[in-house]
Parts: sequence; C-alpha cells; structure tokens
Amino acid sequence: MEKKSIFSAIQATGKLTLGNYLGAIHNWVKLQDEFACTYAIADLHTLTVRNNPETIRQNIMDLLAVLLAAGVDPNKATIFIQSHVAAHSQMAWVLNCYTYMGELSRMTQFKDKSAKHADNINAGLFTYPVLMAGDILLYKADLVPVGEDQRQHIEITRDIAERFNKLYGETFVIPEPYILGVGARVMGLQNPTSKMSKSSTIPNDSIYLTDTKDEIVKKIKKAVTDSEGIVRYDVENKPGISNLISIYGAIQNKTKEEVEKEFENANYGSFKNAVAEAVVGVIEPLQQKYQEIIKDTTYMEKVYREGAKKAEVIANETMREVYEKIGLVL
Repeated sequence: MEKKSIFSAIQATGKLTLGNYLGAIHNWVKLQDEFACTYAIADLHTLTVRNNPETIRQNIMDLLAVLLAAGVDPNKATIFIQSHVAAHSQMAWVLNCYTYMGELSRMTQFKDKSAKHADNINAGLFTYPVLMAGDILLYKADLVPVGEDQRQHIEITRDIAERFNKLYGETFVIPEPYILGVGARVMGLQNPTSKMSKSSTIPNDSIYLTDTKDEIVKKIKKAVTDSEGIVRYDVENKPGISNLISIYGAIQNKTKEEVEKEFENANYGSFKNAVAEAVVGVIEPLQQKYQEIIKDTTYMEKVYREGAKKAEVIANETMREVYEKIGLVL
C-alpha cells in the first residue's frame, strides 16, 4: 500500500526554541517512518521581514544542522531549501491570480505581523499564504502537519486548490490538516497565553535550543504557575502548569492524564525539576550532534543539493501540468 504524502516547512528565522522542536521538528522525525515526507527550509518566507543577508544564510544552515541532528533522515524524507526549487516562486505567482484580496485580508497572521512590523507592511506579507499554498500543492500532499493555530492556512490552501480544480479539472490534491497532539503548541514560560516565540523580548519566556543546562533549569524554575499547588491540566485557569504538563508529556510521550497521575502528590517545585530534567535530556544530545554536523559542510551541502533534485522532479511535473491547464505554451 502506497504511503500517504506529507509536506511541511519551517522558517529559517531567529534562534530555534523548544516550541519549534516539540511542535515541528520532533514530529518530522516520527512522521518520516510512516509517510512519504517532503520537508522544506522555508527561506523565501523569511524575506517578508528585513534581515541581515549573512544572518539569513547562517540561520538556514543552522536549521538544516538542527534537523539532521534531531534525526530527520535524508534517506527517508526529502529535505531541501525552498529557494533551490524555482517552482515554488512560479507556483506562487500563478496561484496569486486565483486568490482573492478579501481572503488574504482575513488572514490572522497578516494582521499580527502587520502590527509587529508596521514600518514594513509589504506585498509579500499580504500574499504570504499564497506562497505557502504553492509549497503544499506542488507536492500534491495528502496531509500537512499543523497546530490548531495554523489551520487557517490549510483552509485557504484548500479553497485555492478547489477553485483551480473547478476551473481546469482535477489538478491538485486537496490537502487535509494533520493536527498534532501534545506539545504541538508550546506556550511562553512567562506568558503562557502566547505561543513560545523565537522573537520574544520577555526575559525567561522562551527556551532556546542553544541554551545551556543551567539556563534551561533557571527558566523552568521561574515559569509562572498559580496558587492551587496541584499539577492539573486546565488551560483556562492554570495556563502555566498546563503548558509545563504539555511540554513534559510531549517529551516523555505521555498523555495529560498520565502526567497528572505521575505528579498527583508532587508540589510545583519537584514537578518543575522533572520538567527541566526532561528538557535538558532532549536538548543536550541534540546540541552535541549539531556541533558535529555544522562543521561538516560537505555533508550538509550534499544533503540540500540532493534534496532539491528530488523535490524538483515532483515540483516541476506539477508546474508543467498547471501551465498546460491554464494555456501557457510549453
């Protein structure tokens, strides 16, 4: 039986957090054994925000090294740099012509990013979801792993694909969201009502994959909790403890109920110690492997070059089909 296909991408911006690891990277490793996976380092998406070119370049290589260190296997999954496959930009332009302004103006991410970058509300920021739709539809992905907060991007991708198929006949696979479970949405340690962010300016709010053991322990010990003193999952009334339960559960592969049971007689101090130990247990080995891989530039180049070649075969075939359907001369 043929494996279902999955497409997923991660932006090469800023320092990666524990949220990036548990929400995406950790799942990429698990999914590659069950599905036909195509994974992209989304460098074109980073251009909506002004960054130093050297920083962008370094972020791309850092991200690739982290993915490989975490266990993403180029022999099991296709992993490549988005801009190395020209069809992504080509498809984005075509799909722009089948996407409505009203649809894009309703996108939550555009509103959020416009507020954060009021001095640079560019067209790319507005049409960002179309490039994302092109990323997915190029590979005829059956499933796209997302957290609940990204469901809107899959909805607009489905709308664009269905509109195109209705006009020109069956062309795109209509992708389904593959909603990830525990750990898919890691919140800030100081502000547990907002997602843990690479760009957070709140001290001790984010755990970075580059943090030392002491820094990780310190941040988790300072994580906000509540006055109840019971390790119980309740996002509305206990967002801080609920977040720590999610983190611990994701790392230990336990349900929220199992975590509650394990710590039913524990105080917050001992629970935080256990969470810190679990996080350190994941990040330290990752850092060691990362240091080995980032130095091996020959291997890293081989991975992204061969990955782009594999991705191009599928992407170019889809692009050719689209061009033919809309009437371009091939």
